[in-house]
Amino acid sequence: MATTNDIKNGTVLNLDGQLWQVLWFQHHKPGKGNTVVRTKIKNVLNGKVVDRTFPADTKIEMAQVDRRDMQYLYSDTSGYVFMDTDTYEQLVVADDIIGDDKEYLLEGMTVTVATNEGNPLYIDLPASIEVEVTYTEPGLQGDRSTGGSKPATIETGKQVQVPLFIDNGERIKVSTADGSYLGRAQG
Repeated sequence: MATTNDIKNGTVLNLDGQLWQVLWFQHHKPGKGNTVVRTKIKNVLNGKVVDRTFPADTKIEMAQVDRRDMQYLYSDTSGYVFMDTDTYEQLVVADDIIGDDKEYLLEGMTVTVATNEGNPLYIDLPASIEVEVTYTEPGLQGDRSTGGSKPATIETGKQVQVPLFIDNGERIKVSTADGSYLGRAQG
């Protein structure tokens, strides 16, 4: 058993038989009364986000979460298949757990897969990925000085906004947090 003083961002708590990941926390000492811990927690299974306040030093149960770096292999009707690069053990992660992160998955990329008692909870993508632009309209010569942007489709099928000077076939860096263009890929 741990206490609310042990809470950190990313911690997974077992509250009322459900798993909740801590997205944000703050120790708060009001002018009168006892210290409390304010949190924003996300239900690992359904993605629901709630605010919850705990009295300081309250006993809580932290879930055992195994985080392993795994390589994405492929997807099929059963889900998304990842392989542990140390043991070569394969793990199938359901589509609803992957969610919108599937728009950034590339075969062969390494992601962190979090599991609890062998059941996949969520994946953590790298902060950015390097992808090829598969289709974008050509930028017009006069448009370059305006610093505008245009839509482009990347190799995963996701559409992102890129500067007007980006052409088909170029490799770019894209943020996995919000899909924003970060620059041309190096090398």
